[in-house]
Amino acid sequence: MAICEVFRRCLLLSRRMECLLLKNKVTHPLPVSYRHESTSGPAQQIPKLEETDRPVFPGSRSQWTEKLEFIQPDIYDGIPVYRVTNRDGKVINSSQDPQLDREVLTKMYKSMTLLNTMDRILYESQRQGRISFYMTNYGEEGTHFGSAAALNPKDLVFGQYREAGVLMWRGFTLDQFMNQCYGNQEDFGKGRQMPVHYGSRDLNFITISSPLATQMPQAVGAAYAFKRAQNGLCVICYFGEGAASEGDAHAALNFAATLDCPVIFFCRNNGYAISTPTSEQYRGDGIASRGPSYGIASIRVDGNDTLAVYNVTKAARELCVMENKPVLIEAMTYRIGHHSTSDDSTAYRSVDEVRFWHQKDHPISRLRAYMMNCGWWDDGKEKDWKEETKKQVMQVFARAEKRKKPPVRVMLTDVYDTMPAHLQDQFEELENHLQQHKDHYSVNVFAEE
Repeated sequence: MAICEVFRRCLLLSRRMECLLLKNKVTHPLPVSYRHESTSGPAQQIPKLEETDRPVFPGSRSQWTEKLEFIQPDIYDGIPVYRVTNRDGKVINSSQDPQLDREVLTKMYKSMTLLNTMDRILYESQRQGRISFYMTNYGEEGTHFGSAAALNPKDLVFGQYREAGVLMWRGFTLDQFMNQCYGNQEDFGKGRQMPVHYGSRDLNFITISSPLATQMPQAVGAAYAFKRAQNGLCVICYFGEGAASEGDAHAALNFAATLDCPVIFFCRNNGYAISTPTSEQYRGDGIASRGPSYGIASIRVDGNDTLAVYNVTKAARELCVMENKPVLIEAMTYRIGHHSTSDDSTAYRSVDEVRFWHQKDHPISRLRAYMMNCGWWDDGKEKDWKEETKKQVMQVFARAEKRKKPPVRVMLTDVYDTMPAHLQDQFEELENHLQQHKDHYSVNVFAEE
């Protein structure tokens, strides 16, 4: 009975409120886009739902339809691939030529070929047991240097692990690359990281970490900080199409869109996530097609066309900085080398497939052809530069290999400001052990403190 009495009183109260609202003609305005404006008075009452022109459900932009039809993924044409030059290095539309000067293009080309030479020597170094691991950049050089040249040097870079060219463009020296891969006493990371896990505070390049896609939400956080600081800079985050399958990628894209962060998501779609081809990685139209679903401006570019990558990244940066919005770039390219020294790609792709991309659509060959068409490069310069790059790399290689490893104590430092007692005890125990059994350890390869 008590419950019935409560219901009765609530009903009476609601009727009284209804009468009061009608008497005072209280109205609840719709969002501006759904109001029926009147020149003689305020917005009218909400019309019945079936009388509105569009659905008013929050979170979508839709029209009404009486046709029961599922959206099929194969009825849409794929997103076009933007390019400036063809495979012969000839400009297709002169209005799209960025007209970079001779010095910039020469630096681009020399850096791309220098990286290629360094890759060959360090790859062989790993095969000979001199270093533990390596990853080449064969076939993806255009994505590195085309994008790096379009950025402000103060823009923050979050890489995945195959962006050595971005660092090289910013001034990371051959010595620094070699020191890191050898983990010697000159290595910024003090020998604690795997080879190719580069980083440089001076060059605004966050140190590489092995787990896939962890850098993506971190990049969004940094971009949000840039937005708050209003410093006129942006963040660029590189990742592969395989990393786009990670949950961190979804979180990063969604946060960047909803928080309006000035971040460029740069996807290197090189055809393979280690041994998994794109046909098994996703069913949709690549990675760029996901951008509009998140509310992110997106574009697809020929990653083997260095000039096209430059144009796209430059335009993306302007959008990021001017409007504080994220941009998604999908650079279509091909990984000519093995995924890493731990991989044998002949187990899952043919030699003929790799040979096609190496001979017919290599970014270095295309940029060289463009420069030769401009009269800025020739066979003589090519021969001299190849000899020079090999000489440079071999000299640095020899220096890095001779340098000693960091002091043994380094593996226990930099975690605490002052080493706690339990770590100090462990280190003393280690020192005593090495002293007693020094004949069994190569202690001479470590530097003294």
